[in-house]
Amino acid sequence: MAKELLEQREFLRNDAKKNIETLQSENRKTYNRRRKKASLYKEGDLVAIQRTQFGAGLKLRPKFLGPYKVTKVNSKDRYEVEKVGQHDGPNSTTTSADLMKLFMLN
Repeated sequence: MAKELLEQREFLRNDAKKNIETLQSENRKTYNRRRKKASLYKEGDLVAIQRTQFGAGLKLRPKFLGPYKVTKVNSKDRYEVEKVGQHDGPNSTTTSADLMKLFMLN
């Protein structure tokens, strides 16, 4: 009887593990369906970085700050950038590719 319970418990554990792996795979596919690959930037590229501050009066301010110059390319789509010119925002910062876009001159 104890052996049967152990076998049944092992079967249920394996079944649950298989179901979890299946669901995780489906969730991964659903999540990645609408994701785009991160843009690649080189040192010296001019970029705009997304404003990440919250607070009163920011709703009508520009969503991106810039221009910034890419000074270093780090791993996992992270970049070190430095301010070019006089505008709002930090003088230098580290940011990720999903919070950046190429800066377009008018």
